[in-house]
Amino acid sequence: MKRRLVLKHITAVSALAMAGWFPQANAQETIKVGILHSLSGTMAISETSLKDVALMTIDEINASGGVMGKKLEAVVVDPASNWPLFAEKARQLISQDKVVAVFGCWTSVSRKSVLPVFKELNSLLFYPVQYEGEELEKNVFYTGAAPNQQAIPAVEYLMSEEGGGAKRFVLLGTDYVYPRTTNKILRAFLKSKGVKESDIEEIYTPFGHSDYQTIVANIKKFAQGGKTAVVSTINGDSNVPFYKELGNAGLKATDVPVVAFSVGEEELRGVDTKPLVGHLAAWNYFESLNNPVNKEFVAKWKAYAKAKNLPNNSSAVTNDPMEATYIGIHMWKQAVEKSQSTNVDKVIEAMAGQQFKAPDGYTIMMDKTNHHLHKPVYIGEIQPNGQFSVVWQSKGPIRAQPWSPYIPGNESKQGL
Repeated sequence: MKRRLVLKHITAVSALAMAGWFPQANAQETIKVGILHSLSGTMAISETSLKDVALMTIDEINASGGVMGKKLEAVVVDPASNWPLFAEKARQLISQDKVVAVFGCWTSVSRKSVLPVFKELNSLLFYPVQYEGEELEKNVFYTGAAPNQQAIPAVEYLMSEEGGGAKRFVLLGTDYVYPRTTNKILRAFLKSKGVKESDIEEIYTPFGHSDYQTIVANIKKFAQGGKTAVVSTINGDSNVPFYKELGNAGLKATDVPVVAFSVGEEELRGVDTKPLVGHLAAWNYFESLNNPVNKEFVAKWKAYAKAKNLPNNSSAVTNDPMEATYIGIHMWKQAVEKSQSTNVDKVIEAMAGQQFKAPDGYTIMMDKTNHHLHKPVYIGEIQPNGQFSVVWQSKGPIRAQPWSPYIPGNESKQGL
């Protein structure tokens, strides 16, 4: 009798364990992913929202059943706008925290810093920000724009009649690899269109730079030589004093339009946008896009910001790198479920050709060979409320060219 009761007890315990009633049965039931963004320092103004939207996306996936029946567990670290620290934190995430993929980085110098770690440990980085191209790595998926999906179309627009017919260009950027390489490409492109060397001015400032009075005065002086536009690759919190100085100097978009590649809705939250109306930004997504998927995405984000009591949640906005983060996490989930594995090599194979119905208004695809998304391009004008009104858009998603055709020697470089 006792033996029968003991057997019944063992059977009942086993059944409960299989059903997940006991904590030890759940110990291996999460899949860890890393979030690697600056939550302090000069880049926090841009990167904090990417951490938050990544957590929202993970919550969304978990609420719909997780990945292969397992919940995702986010491991968040703060590399604090310190480029060598990005590599240390990446190694910690992969080696100690045992994450199977990392979503993060903003600046190209941070991406370049972590790249050797991802290659050495054969892990996956999903990089959600526009960049300078001239790179194609097995261990990285680039969900932001390559130059032909942002920089080149923006400058073509500035040169067009509808964009103002600019003949002279000020290439103004933060002093690191992304602005310098992008401007190298743009300089070569402009020369191919007949723009003279004397009609191109390049200016660089350090991260965290705040005094733009002399620079803006020099731009006004340069503009006296003919129809001028500014192409801005300023990154981080330096955008706030730059745009404030534009307003102080009365430099209006009708006089000298500025097109920005790293200023979106989030950065404009800290600026009085009224003097900036008409200045431009080129992205692959704007919050103002009018389609059902985007309306749902924006509503979801605003509700999340309020529910989590995020700072300034009453003015919460979406932007391009947030959308790229959202797409990247969902596409990674789809690839894991397609391959039925979190194994890096299997996920890489399954990522090729993945599709996702995106807030940008298209069902977009991960290229089958070059680890970049096919993305639409939008150029928007700043509005008084800090949003953008689209003034130009591509006819549909554009395939990325990681290796710019304007750089000699790139002709033979294709996929991985």
